[in-house]
Amino acid sequence: MLQVRNLFVGYGDATAIWDISLEVAEGTIVTVIGPNGAGKSTMINAIAGILPSRSGNVQMLGTDLSNVPSYQYCDHGIAIIPEGRRLFVGMTVEENLEMGCYRLAARELRDESLRDVYQRFPILNQKRNQLAGELSGGQQQMVAIGRALMARPRLMLFDEPSLGLAPLIVNNVFDIIRDIRLEGVSVLLVEQNVRQSMNIADSAYVLEHGHIVASGEPSELLAQDHIQKAYLGL
Repeated sequence: MLQVRNLFVGYGDATAIWDISLEVAEGTIVTVIGPNGAGKSTMINAIAGILPSRSGNVQMLGTDLSNVPSYQYCDHGIAIIPEGRRLFVGMTVEENLEMGCYRLAARELRDESLRDVYQRFPILNQKRNQLAGELSGGQQQMVAIGRALMARPRLMLFDEPSLGLAPLIVNNVFDIIRDIRLEGVSVLLVEQNVRQSMNIADSAYVLEHGHIVASGEPSELLAQDHIQKAYLGL
């Protein structure tokens, strides 16, 4: 489904990520783990079209997105749940959700999609007319996920979805990601919570210093001494 080949991204003269290659097969969850500053958010924002790349390419369902404007990535089936959620805090919950279905094909399914989101997150239905900025962190994350689902994506990109959330809410978020995959949406997950992201992933990549240093099945990676010492504190 998603193929990233030899991706380079930089800020000014500084290279942020280099020679990144990865794949997300249809119907799978792929996680990318790594320490702070490794380039995880840069990578996922480049894949989403938010950041320009210096070289390399991103293909979605066989289409090269190199020359596609960022605002059209959603038309190719990609939606992102950004780090920190980035809601419109002065707008209501429902207005935030509706921002996800501006794509014509998604707009035509607005009522159905909204009903699906409210069934998935009943608390949002109760708070549909409340300002998003007044919600708890967990509820705001639900809005961010719901907004992405409103676009009817084939692939969802999650950038640190557990950041700043209470442990119980974190468990709920990972359950939601697992359910989304079971419903046929593929997932690329960037996450510092190594144990939980590995538990739900089909395959994983390790990103350090802007470069992929290891990849494979989660169980294989978790068995490596380096992974255990660097990420699990063992």
